[in-house]
Amino acid sequence: MSKVVSIFIFISLYFFSVETTAQSTNSITTSDKINSTDSSNKKKIKKFNTRTATLRSAMIPGWGQIYNKKYWKLPLVYGGLGITASVFQYNVKNYNLLRQAFSYRTDTISANDALIDPRFKNLSTNAIQSYRTSFRQNVDYTVLFFIAFWGLNVIDATVDANLKAFDVNDNLSLQIKQGYSPMANTTGLSLVLDIHSKKMYASK
Repeated sequence: MSKVVSIFIFISLYFFSVETTAQSTNSITTSDKINSTDSSNKKKIKKFNTRTATLRSAMIPGWGQIYNKKYWKLPLVYGGLGITASVFQYNVKNYNLLRQAFSYRTDTISANDALIDPRFKNLSTNAIQSYRTSFRQNVDYTVLFFIAFWGLNVIDATVDANLKAFDVNDNLSLQIKQGYSPMANTTGLSLVLDIHSKKMYASK
């Protein structure tokens, strides 16, 4: 079970660390494009619908990432869900075999002991019961991790769609300007936070 926890933590951290790097790269690319064009022309940015991204990821994992055009995230989404699903199947299979073995071992028909899976024949009744309980718990844990991965996929698509609306180019910055300040009623140096909106058009 510790392996599943480690995989979940690794994929989660990698998911967001790569996203941060990608946002920084996009910021630099966007800035270069803006600086190379006429400053009087404002770049139109496609507006992604947050609700659409959320619903698509909730229905089909990865669909929201496709909508946000973040195709590189698909291996992470399906990798996390696929590994969790495989571990779930492994735990369910062994739980059923151990439950059956415990039933054969505790009944009054000694001939049924021959029906026990070869891997568990040499185990004591208490050991079979203990392993059965352990695998039953692992089944519950893997279901929770699967739901968590699915939820992480939805959250990522929602946040990513929201971030599309933010201006992350170099024109959004603190600037030091010299001149008259109406608020201070004096002339000098001022620290100005330049915030401007972007032109957007709705996604079809």
